[in-house]
Amino acid sequence: MKLVSYTKKGGADVRLGVFDERRGVFDVHAASRELPATMLEFIAAGEPAAAALRQALQRAGDASAAWTSLDQATLLAPIPLPRKNVFCVGRNYKLHIIEGAVARGVEPTYPKVPEFFSKPPTAVVGHDATVELHERVTKMLDYEVELAIVVGRKARDLTPHNAMSAVFGYTIVNDVTARDAQRDHGQWFKGKGLDTSCPMGPCIVTADEFGEPAGHRISLTVNGETRQDSNTADMLFGVAEILVSLSAGLTLEPGDVIATGTPSGVGFGMKPQQFLKRGDVIVARIDGIGELRNRVG
Repeated sequence: MKLVSYTKKGGADVRLGVFDERRGVFDVHAASRELPATMLEFIAAGEPAAAALRQALQRAGDASAAWTSLDQATLLAPIPLPRKNVFCVGRNYKLHIIEGAVARGVEPTYPKVPEFFSKPPTAVVGHDATVELHERVTKMLDYEVELAIVVGRKARDLTPHNAMSAVFGYTIVNDVTARDAQRDHGQWFKGKGLDTSCPMGPCIVTADEFGEPAGHRISLTVNGETRQDSNTADMLFGVAEILVSLSAGLTLEPGDVIATGTPSGVGFGMKPQQFLKRGDVIVARIDGIGELRNRVG
């Protein structure tokens, strides 16, 4: 299933929905008051809620009253306000490590374990939301398309044998980065944590539908020009390895989001460097999830 958080045009209530390109958005809580009303509640409810939702979808079928057309729905970030910071993995694609080292004039080095940082919940915005240029703060605003894991259950000290059982699904994150702030502050949080710097969406695809996380094309365009084009199979640390490393002595909870790193092609690594400008349209795509579109303003 493809799950979304959305509002109906003219309304303010955040609703949990099932996304279908043909039929539109299915209102989960309206279909059955026994089902959770929000994404975080649905994730925490586990398989019983998923099974009940599948039954509700089957009962509804194509009945038009059960579906809101896409032009009448505004998609939000699937988890509009995460309970915790979004976890992120840095330097997880080999060519991205090389381009970053070349841009800084140093020899590339490769991490022996995943390198983690985070983005605050206030950075999260959804599909078609505006990414602020933050001209007062940065002159080097950049993009990074990433596959993001959505955690499905409370877990600590995961092992390679049970790590994937903790995955609820996957979404797209654009790890928008102020490169100069990232450099000047000596660590990554400030440069990664500006408001609107974590576009997420357009949906969460459940793990059973997405399948094996390695092997999906991942790409990004700016104003229609391809900047990043790779495959999730090229990650240095795969999903299971990331979960094992992050959960060691650290409790993960339902609804936690973990962005898994970006491939090469970022503006910082181009010659000449090309950073985002007002009016730019960024489209981040991952096969099996869809596309996350944002405009810089």
